[in-house]
Amino acid sequence: MRKLFIPFLFLATVCVAQKNSDPTSEEINQAKTLKIKYTNDDLVLLESKDYVTFDINKDKNHVTVKHQVNEEMLNISSRTDIQKHIFYDGQSEISSFALKYRNKKAAYFNIKDESYTIDEFFYNDVRVKYATLDFPVQGYKYYFEATKNIFDVKYFTSLYFTDAYPISKKEITLVVPKWLNLEIKEINFEGFNISKEIIYDEKQNANIITYSVSTLHAGYVEEQSPGPSYIYPHLLILAKSYTNNGENYTLFNETKDLYNWYKSLVDSMNDDRSVLKEKVSELTAGAKTDEEKIKNIYYWIQDNIRYIAFEDGLAGFKPDESQNVFKKRYGDCKGMANLTKQMLIEAGFDARLTWLGTKRIAYDYSMPSLSVDNHMICTVFNNGKKIFLDGTEKFNPYGEYAERIQGKQVMIEDGDSFILDAIPTVTPEINKETHVFNARINNNALEGDVSLTYGGQSKAAFLYGFNNLRSERKNEALEYYLNRADRNMFVNNIKTSDLENRDSQLSIKYLLKQDNTVTSFDDEIYINLDYNKEYGKSLLNDRKTDYEFDHKQYLSSEINLQLPEGYKIAELPNGIDVNTHNYKIFVDFEVTDNVLHYKKVFIMKNAIVEKSNFKEWNETIKALQSIYNQQIILVKD
Repeated sequence: MRKLFIPFLFLATVCVAQKNSDPTSEEINQAKTLKIKYTNDDLVLLESKDYVTFDINKDKNHVTVKHQVNEEMLNISSRTDIQKHIFYDGQSEISSFALKYRNKKAAYFNIKDESYTIDEFFYNDVRVKYATLDFPVQGYKYYFEATKNIFDVKYFTSLYFTDAYPISKKEITLVVPKWLNLEIKEINFEGFNISKEIIYDEKQNANIITYSVSTLHAGYVEEQSPGPSYIYPHLLILAKSYTNNGENYTLFNETKDLYNWYKSLVDSMNDDRSVLKEKVSELTAGAKTDEEKIKNIYYWIQDNIRYIAFEDGLAGFKPDESQNVFKKRYGDCKGMANLTKQMLIEAGFDARLTWLGTKRIAYDYSMPSLSVDNHMICTVFNNGKKIFLDGTEKFNPYGEYAERIQGKQVMIEDGDSFILDAIPTVTPEINKETHVFNARINNNALEGDVSLTYGGQSKAAFLYGFNNLRSERKNEALEYYLNRADRNMFVNNIKTSDLENRDSQLSIKYLLKQDNTVTSFDDEIYINLDYNKEYGKSLLNDRKTDYEFDHKQYLSSEINLQLPEGYKIAELPNGIDVNTHNYKIFVDFEVTDNVLHYKKVFIMKNAIVEKSNFKEWNETIKALQSIYNQQIILVKD
């Protein structure tokens, strides 16, 4: 009897707690009102508070951080299920994680603690603590409380105001003791009514800094968006120094302090270049110039070392020894950069590790923080020039740089000092892609020869995708790519340049036949001329953030149609010529010597369409769609 009674009593207790937590009529009305305001959301944080305090770990003499989170969550849909979670890693811990009903009684959910894996990461030490919550009816409410402890303040880099859900009221409080020199940078506050209050607390000998804001929308879930540090209001935390027992300790007071910490990790490495000696000799033996030697080493690393991200405590900042990466044939960006450096040094070159933040990060090295960079490459000094080598960019040619690092500031090792420089930027012309179709009419088909060329990033992207395929599938995949899986398109007699050579322009030539594109009625011929319809589906409707392309684009597309004898064009569609600071779209039709020249040029100058340009962009794309939807009509001359 007792074994049955205990679970029954527990179940009864839970049922009473749930019953007492049913929403009130006021909460239901509030949920309905908020649902009108946040139509696409299921949950609102009525109140969200972050409370941050600092202390000193006396054993390790580290500044520690205690970050407490308190949230009041309201379901605004008929029913909602979510996972409430907090991430942590080897430099932190979650000391409390609790959920309560609206009546503040404990809500007993199954709380899980698991390692968190991401496909692109081979290994990381990130963990997630979470519980799955059910909100059974509209207006249902839970309270969430958690505490995260960061063992070293250098890993506490930012606090964001926004969340995955809308927030009615947000408050961030930092209690900064006088012994801690902490700079707080306010980022992306424009457009948000964020108030700030500073009160000195004599008892704690600390400044209590409180930021408050109302009505925050949920974070945007949109592809091809700028990184969060460009979009959302947040605080960048710069811990500069602290005093303990009358002695002052420097943290990251200036860029040199950040460099010194990185250098200390590099100095603790034990590289053994003897392991690399034979391979370096092999790669440089037949090279006639220094540039050729560097290329051979760089391209060998691109082709033979598999990039796998690795984040594990200090290993997330410290490069792996070159001999380990060489033997394993894989490494993260730091390990690959170090292997590049050591192989080039073995070959007699001046090569150095280089830190940088990719395009996703808004900061530069004027802000000494671990949030400034997320990538490492190698810089080789040759003939008075710096050449940046990124082994993670497969098929990226020597002297060319991926869009994600162009223009970004770099910090290059220089003994006890460092060099600040920037990755060169390129014009869209470097990435030029051309399509030329010389066509003629044959019954109900268009047929003729096609010529494609690719340069820069468009070439690198093509080569990467093509060469990642299994050998037995490459010919099939190339044909599939060229005919766009369209059963009305037939491709044959394909001829290509060397599809493994990243230094020369990539070219593809083939014969194309397009069935069911030509229809004849009496003395008229109707032609669906354009099979590519580039950017025809690129409307940016209901988008909240800038749209970023993978790289600056320059596409020149041309269809040259030989008109059949005795026919002329009834009417040519109107063209387009739009030129803004971010893009140019040009479409033109012209007839010369009985040939219709249909020309299109698309230039994405800065690899971005800004929100301020969306209206004009959409109008241009609609005009483009109108052209794509028009048939070319030929009539008897």
